[in-house]
Amino acid sequence: MLAREDVAEGSERQSAGLAATAAVSLVALTKRFGDQVAISGISLDIADGEFFSLLGPSGSGKTTTLRLIAGFERPTSGSVRLQGKDVTKIPPFERDVNTVFQDYALFPHMTVGDNVGYSLRVRRVPRRDRAARVAETLETMRLGGFEKRKPSELSGGQRQRVALARALINRPRVLLLDEPLGALDTKLREEMQGELKDVQRGAGITFIFVTHDQHEALALSDRIAVFGAGRIEQVGTPSEIYERPATPFVAGFVGASNLVDDDLAARIIGERRRFMIRPEKIRMVGVAEPVANGECTVVGTVRDIVYLGAQTVYVVAVSPDRTLSVVTQNVNATATDARAQKGREVRLVWQRDQTMALGPGSPGTQWEAGT
Repeated sequence: MLAREDVAEGSERQSAGLAATAAVSLVALTKRFGDQVAISGISLDIADGEFFSLLGPSGSGKTTTLRLIAGFERPTSGSVRLQGKDVTKIPPFERDVNTVFQDYALFPHMTVGDNVGYSLRVRRVPRRDRAARVAETLETMRLGGFEKRKPSELSGGQRQRVALARALINRPRVLLLDEPLGALDTKLREEMQGELKDVQRGAGITFIFVTHDQHEALALSDRIAVFGAGRIEQVGTPSEIYERPATPFVAGFVGASNLVDDDLAARIIGERRRFMIRPEKIRMVGVAEPVANGECTVVGTVRDIVYLGAQTVYVVAVSPDRTLSVVTQNVNATATDARAQKGREVRLVWQRDQTMALGPGSPGTQWEAGT
């Protein structure tokens, strides 16, 4: 017997509830470039004040979707609505949205203050009011005192904050961010993730964030839409996306996964079905260790070891042509301890209710313990 929880249906119900107050609604949106279909019939509602991420690999349609929301592209069919108003045929400068790009697009010859206040100058906001708004926005972005500097005099993180300040000074209802952290090194990128979330909470506006980085999306988002080949594979909270992937694509793209099917599935769970188990859910123990009721198990040999400092990944051969990955925290173990496991015969054990069935007709399905 299977306990079912269909995440796709849950997301549709949630979207229906959001539709009345959605900051952004996409309705049956399709975009073709010649014979190439970039996105195909996607519908989506994003609530006011959400930090919403469009996550997917290169070419999946996420950036095209962002450009359709911004107005930089026109859809082949379907519509874009902002606060319930159809803006499909309205040009970008008439939409209450701003965009932050990966390269920041700052004017190199202008000072920070002039960059941030540029749109106010174009709109002929009086100089005194413009200066006050610029100063207030720079203080919010922790850039007070940087007004006279040029972009070339700033660090990558500071330039990123200037780009955000320039986008936020007009107080748009929606801010679109196209991989804005992609140009930063890993350490600075992690620091800026926290700052970006703080800015979004403080501003109280809707952020729509494009990224191919699953960890970034999980860390920042209220909800995520996972894109694959021009379609939305799943919409949900980070925990839903990670713990209840609706499709094999989502299971494989978001986080590391062990996908098992056919003979190996029959050997482990007694059914020839495709299932998924996350590497961190598996315990690696001695072969003789007993297995409790409600646990799945399989015996294998440690074939390879990847030592990552805080964690170790063990690659365990469970048949001549199949391996499972196991992730363990190095609480007490050293690199020497980890390497000593190579070639050892081990038992892999995990809770049966952590086993996720995948495939047509069974998105987000878990096996109940003891069934």
